[in-house]
Amino acid sequence: MEKQKIDFGKIGLRVGFEIHQELATSKLFCSCPSQLRDDHPSFQVRRRLRPTQSELGEIDRAALAEAIKGKAFSYQVYPDSICLVELDEEPPHSVNEEALDIALEIALLLNATPVDEVHVMRKIVIDGSNTCGFQRTMLVATEGSFEVDGKRISIPTICLEEDAARKVGERCELVEYRLDRLGIPLVEIATGPDFSDPETPAKAALYIGQLLRATGRVKRGIGTIRQDINISIAAGARQEIKGVQELGLISTVIEREVQRQLALLEIREELKRRGAKRLEKKIVDVTEIFSKTGSKLIQRSLASGGSVLAVKLEKFAGLLGKEIQPGRRFGTELSDRAKTYGKVGGLFHTDELPSYGVSAEEVSRIRQEVGAEEMDAVVLIADRREKAVAALEAVVDRANEALAGVPEETRRALENGNTEFMRPLPGASRMYPETDIPPITITPARIRKIRSRLPEPPEKTCERLLEKYHLSQDLAERLSLSDNLNLFEELVTSTGADPTLVAATLEGTIVSLRREGVEVEKITKETLQEVFRRVAGGDVAKEAVPEVLRLASQGVGISEAVEKLGLSRLGTTELESLVAEVVAENLKLIQERGTRAIDPLMGILMAKVRGKADGRVVHELLKKEIERNL
Repeated sequence: MEKQKIDFGKIGLRVGFEIHQELATSKLFCSCPSQLRDDHPSFQVRRRLRPTQSELGEIDRAALAEAIKGKAFSYQVYPDSICLVELDEEPPHSVNEEALDIALEIALLLNATPVDEVHVMRKIVIDGSNTCGFQRTMLVATEGSFEVDGKRISIPTICLEEDAARKVGERCELVEYRLDRLGIPLVEIATGPDFSDPETPAKAALYIGQLLRATGRVKRGIGTIRQDINISIAAGARQEIKGVQELGLISTVIEREVQRQLALLEIREELKRRGAKRLEKKIVDVTEIFSKTGSKLIQRSLASGGSVLAVKLEKFAGLLGKEIQPGRRFGTELSDRAKTYGKVGGLFHTDELPSYGVSAEEVSRIRQEVGAEEMDAVVLIADRREKAVAALEAVVDRANEALAGVPEETRRALENGNTEFMRPLPGASRMYPETDIPPITITPARIRKIRSRLPEPPEKTCERLLEKYHLSQDLAERLSLSDNLNLFEELVTSTGADPTLVAATLEGTIVSLRREGVEVEKITKETLQEVFRRVAGGDVAKEAVPEVLRLASQGVGISEAVEKLGLSRLGTTELESLVAEVVAENLKLIQERGTRAIDPLMGILMAKVRGKADGRVVHELLKKEIERNL
């Protein structure tokens, strides 16, 4: 699929997103630790969930769609870190006050107005990720904002909610979840639909992530922060794209969703031109046609007692093969629905047949059997009859939606930036009050206390590091977002070492050692203080720091490490003598190149001193000796 040149302003692109960030506290409605487990669970509990009506007597369409899938759920349990609250065998405890304070702190950093009273609500979720069939959430603040590239971005709501259980496996009829993640406090920050291009949302998400890390009270690592993106174009429909974990993917996801909607609109216009009408669910059994088929997929299905069913999609010929995203066609959209609601492995359609062992003769007979004309497409599914019927009915429903253009959906982000169907977009009937937890009053005194200890915003920290410590822009930016910031300032103050050396060690050297498999966790603050004091006092060259820390991680003392490595500091006399010796051996090079001989001679000298002398001192002595000889 060629990348289209799209005028995003002309098509009316609107984008907003929600950031979900786990907080570094115990769980939200009990005192269990927020700890993910990889060991084997003690036992499992199996359940089914069903949708319920709201207070207005309505059933949310997304909940109903999940119920139609008919899946059971298995929950893995660790009794020493999971309690009856997560199992929904006991009412929730009081709200975690520490988590609520962190959410309020984040709200103030984003210029939002905290609510006077927090009410816990239930949001219906019956995909099995919550044992009780709903997620508990509470509005914490409204009307926030921040700036990106000089543009004001609104934040209508900031909520505190519980994270869902962790999916660890899925089969046709059963989804497996682990309850270790269920209940971890999660702050949800929702922007307005204020973006009209694919690039700015990624910048905005990066800024919010930096602000969250500045609190020092959020979890770090893969899966602890997730972005959901809401995307629409003027003639299309709003889509909620779930689970974008990498900031670098945000722009790609937006661009590809726009491509998808534009392609679906083209399909709609072509169907109108052809005079297509609403389809009926006339499913035909064509099993007999495949009694001697060469298709191994169909052979396997028939051998296990399956059938081959077909449905005609009138006026759809050629459209199922139309590419709507790179590597995804409209037929893939139909297949997503068939897999979701029929639990089948996939489908065949006549835009791609004959193929997969299905012969031209079989295709001709199928078309004849269902009464398909030249402009009609036919979809086939080989599986157990009841599954194939459910899948083909879902296919017809999706084909009928194509007549209107773009259906509103919740979609899952894929690793390549494409998306796939999850369920219809939720309606307004999924929220109702939590009856087990009383409202929480947010007093002015509480807000004043939180405001008094707000952390420095990352951009201000970066400016201070540049001005006070004269770091490079790169080091200042990295430190302003780093967990090492406080340690950096303490080490510089207590040892008198060069700030750039300390910052580079914390943000570069130690990271490199970790990648090499060195147990850097065993390098204590006291060890770092001793190393930097020795460097500042001239006893150890800064070039020796990586090797000294490598040995220190093995429990070797600093003095012993220096001795073992033969890194005792060279005295001035020894160093001058060594420089003079190297210059004398390379007089011809110096005569030919003059002061330009410094670089190659520095390489020779630094290899000889191996961390026993400061590079700047060596450079100065070498420069003087070369000038003397010239």
